Amino acid sequence: QVQLVESGGGLVQPGGSLRLSCAAYGFTFSNFLMNWYRQAPGTERELVASITSAGISTNYLDSVKGRFTISRDDDKNTVYLQMNSLKPEDTAVYYCNARRSLSSLSFLNYWGKGTLVTVSS
Repeated sequence: QVQLVESGGGLVQPGGSLRLSCAAYGFTFSNFLMNWYRQAPGTERELVASITSAGISTNYLDSVKGRFTISRDDDKNTVYLQMNSLKPEDTAVYYCNARRSLSSLSFLNYWGKGTLVTVSS
């Protein structure tokens, strides 16, 4: 059974840090592009960070560059998001996503249930 299980969210003060984890089950993790998305109340879900298979390349939302770091451990089937210098505008539910293209027209796309990050004093 395919599952993505996020953990590590919580309440943190502005300027603080959190490390999110996403454990993957039921598919060949190393073959997938892994993403972190977030969605704040009343907004659309946005892509925060991506890491390709084998961690060859990473990409970040402009507003988190220099503060967030995505990484993966293929031996543990886990992707991480280290978040430093957190700001109130980082408050959102953070979702883990796994994606793999099968052809130009089809792909596999899996989602976790999300973990809430609240940045507030």
